Amino acid sequence: MTDASSDVYIGLVLLLSIAGLVVTPWLAVRGVVLLARRGDKRTRRTTTKGAALVAWACAVGVYAWGVLHLLFLDESSQALACRERLKAEQATYVDGYEYSFIPLRFMCRVTTGQTYEAVVPGYVNPATGIFAVTAAALTFAARSHNQHEETNK
Repeated sequence: MTDASSDVYIGLVLLLSIAGLVVTPWLAVRGVVLLARRGDKRTRRTTTKGAALVAWACAVGVYAWGVLHLLFLDESSQALACRERLKAEQATYVDGYEYSFIPLRFMCRVTTGQTYEAVVPGYVNPATGIFAVTAAALTFAARSHNQHEETNK
């Protein structure tokens, strides 16, 4: 990585980590509050909206968990992560690192041009995707139910 891209990488990792640590509990609390409503305040729409918020909290939380794996990754820990991921003979041919934020990845690049994923746990991207799709569907259902109620008034 060049110095400029390294600065952008560090900035994004810090921003995403902080955002995830703030947004996740906020979404979770809002969702649980809606799900815990009793009596007349509990409607199908508030239940669906609460479930959507909890699903969004899970999506953001799992993604933030993956980003936190990148937060403390300096030059020496990058090399160590690549050595742990690759066979001993391949680790000597590491010539750089690549990363992406969607999907979340940190990759070790060897001189042959191949890349190998390291650091970010393998479950982060699938779990984030499943939670995000579920949350989007629930959000759509809550909005559709709200529009349906408004047209029937």
